[in-house]
Amino acid sequence: MRPALRPVSPLPLHLIDPLLRYLDWAGVAVFALSGALLAAVKRLTLVTFAFFAVVTGVGGGTVRDLLIGAPVFWIHENAILLICLGAALVVWLLPRRLWNERALLWLDAVGLAAYATYGAAKGLAFDVAPLPAIGMGVLTGCLGGIVRDVLAGEPSILLRPELYVTAAALSAALTVGLSLAGLAPPVAGIVAALAGFALRAAAIARGWSLPAYSR
Repeated sequence: MRPALRPVSPLPLHLIDPLLRYLDWAGVAVFALSGALLAAVKRLTLVTFAFFAVVTGVGGGTVRDLLIGAPVFWIHENAILLICLGAALVVWLLPRRLWNERALLWLDAVGLAAYATYGAAKGLAFDVAPLPAIGMGVLTGCLGGIVRDVLAGEPSILLRPELYVTAAALSAALTVGLSLAGLAPPVAGIVAALAGFALRAAAIARGWSLPAYSR
């Protein structure tokens, strides 16, 4: 009896385009900065700065890798934790007047789009089916920020009507859809990340939100 054939991924198995790897690093760096920035807003200690930066920077990607059966991305790579710790140190050393809560929103928007795009691409590279791959993108983009807010005692973004998860879903869905359509991974990644960021940026600038249940 012949073994069942596995579906062919639009990305090479266990191989992700280098440009998409840059999106991963960008997502880690920006989310780590946002975690440290929230610690600054709360006037916490340097150790807490570092903890928030690491948890926010690697939280979503860690859960994603565990779910898709990939090696956890920061375990075998010193650079990831160094990026997180460096982000914490930067926020700690720079004057408080340079940071505000508005900056946290914009940093989070950049990280959300980059990380959601990379998470979906990595799901495809590990032969995750298209819909779950979109879910992996959303999980990668949102989980770190959710954990950060919970640890800081802030209302979770999931409980607010802002276009947050929707922006992550847009980036992830475009990554999957464009990849399945045969678009080159770097092009698909750039288009997806820009689209997700544009939606989140519009939500921040114009106060766009989803309608709440009112019946």
